Amino acid sequence: MTDIANNSKNHFGRGRAHLDRSRLCVLAAGLCAIALLLGPGLGASSAEDAGMSAVGAKSKHINAKHAALNAKSEPARAEATEETSGLPPVAASDKPKYGGRYFVDFRARTAASYGHAFLWYGRLKENGKVGAVEVAGLHPASDSVIPYILGHIIPVPSETGKSYGDLDEQYLTASYRVYLTEAQARTVFAYIKQKQAHSPIWQAGTVNCTGFISDVANYMGLRTPAVPTLMYPEDLVNAIKKLNGGRQEMPAVASLSH
Repeated sequence: MTDIANNSKNHFGRGRAHLDRSRLCVLAAGLCAIALLLGPGLGASSAEDAGMSAVGAKSKHINAKHAALNAKSEPARAEATEETSGLPPVAASDKPKYGGRYFVDFRARTAASYGHAFLWYGRLKENGKVGAVEVAGLHPASDSVIPYILGHIIPVPSETGKSYGDLDEQYLTASYRVYLTEAQARTVFAYIKQKQAHSPIWQAGTVNCTGFISDVANYMGLRTPAVPTLMYPEDLVNAIKKLNGGRQEMPAVASLSH
């Protein structure tokens, strides 16, 4: 009995030890399974965190680069805004090309019949605009229509100054301006005044406004049509401009040839 009891105890002890080892194995196997299940997740989570960190760092770098580019472009945008703001430049503008220059302006305007040809002459302001001007032209010495009608048949008394409408730009139909040096201006202006003083009559087909300004153009060394007295004022002014190629300076030798 003693041997059986001892054997039973020994058997029970061995069974219990075996059971404990089995439990340990199961527990170890369970822990391994849990580790296997959680391991990839933890690895993926770590990798994802690392990736997000890298992306965040790259985004910060890109944002910093964009900020630097924006800061660099700010002066250009400010300059462009200043240029397109419509405000005048800070620096003073240069003197106009023809500011202060002497000139003779061959002009034509509308009238009740054929129109009228006349001259503006004088000196521009320093800003290039016309100030006070002298006006010269040939026309009947009356505002009445009767001398004008008679002047188509016989010569009638004339005037050589300004007439109605000569100072009104709204009536202008043609203009050709030529600039002169001071020495040229003295000579040409004196010729114009002399011609005004020695033109006592007007006659529609022979001694008229177109012939008057054509004589001045010829004196200045400009080319003129062969029979200016038979031309309409507008046509004459445009013809003189065309014959001289639109030149804006009086020929240098013209004032010496008369």
